[in-house]
Amino acid sequence: MTYLTQSIKALGLAVALVLPALAYAAGEPAMVTDGVLTDHKGMTLYTFEKDKDGKSACNAKCAENWPPLMAESAAMPTGHWTVITRDDGSSQWAYDGKPLYTFVRDTKAGEMTGDGLMEGAWKVAKPKK
Repeated sequence: MTYLTQSIKALGLAVALVLPALAYAAGEPAMVTDGVLTDHKGMTLYTFEKDKDGKSACNAKCAENWPPLMAESAAMPTGHWTVITRDDGSSQWAYDGKPLYTFVRDTKAGEMTGDGLMEGAWKVAKPKK
């Protein structure tokens, strides 16, 4: 391999590693991966049908199985992204008014094992078109 080829490959790897971090630093709490919302680790995000009016109905044991996409206390809404206050006073990201969660049975990026659970109450979160 020539020095130029090695440099181009190294640059490509650097860009692939840095872009998700830049999106996070720019204030985006999540990314779009293959048409669905994911956290910055590539884990699928879900919405819960029982959440109403920008309030999470998933607390205690539910939140152990469906960890909320937590927001820093100083997080600011941007575009379709808002921040809600959970029952315990912590902050959680919501997209288009719907609180977002990951699922404990998704063990690697791209898995969507929670989609449709509880008679369809859990759905993969998708971006607005």
